Amino acid sequence: MEEKVLVIVKPDAIQRGLMGEIVSRFEKKGFKIIGTKMSKMGDVLLEEHYSHIADKPFFKGIKDFMMSSPVVLMAISGVNGVQAARLIVGPTDGSAGDAGTIRGDMSLSIQSNLVHASDTVENGEIEVTRFFKEDELFDYERPDTKYIYADKHF
Repeated sequence: MEEKVLVIVKPDAIQRGLMGEIVSRFEKKGFKIIGTKMSKMGDVLLEEHYSHIADKPFFKGIKDFMMSSPVVLMAISGVNGVQAARLIVGPTDGSAGDAGTIRGDMSLSIQSNLVHASDTVENGEIEVTRFFKEDELFDYERPDTKYIYADKHF
C-alpha cells in the first residue's frame, strides 16, 4: 500500500539552489509526486506543524529560519514511503548523515538541514492534509511502476 509523505524543501535549500537536486532524488527513487507548490510559511502553520517543540527555547530560531525564504512543499507517495523517504533524507544532523543521503551529501547542520520528511505513516497523512487541499493532490500511475516495484507489492 502506498504511503503519503510530506516533504518540505527548506529555505536553506532554496537559497543554495538545491531544490532540483532534492526533487530529483525522490523521483529517481520511484516516488510519485502527487502535489507540489511554493509557499511562504506563517506563524500559525509553523506553530501547528512544530507543536511538538513549540515550548523549546530553540523554537523561535526554527520559526524565524522557516519564515526567512519561501519553501517548496511536496506530497509524495510510494510503497513503504515513509521509511524510504527517511532513508533518502538522512538523520536530522546533516554532519552525521551518511554519504548518499540528502543531508549527508549537502548539509552540515541540524537546523539548516535542507529538507523535512514525515517521520511516521500517521504524520504523513496529517502533514499532507495540513499543507494541501484535496484538489491540490493528484492520483495517477507512473508508467514505470512495474519496473520500480516487484509484483508482490500490488
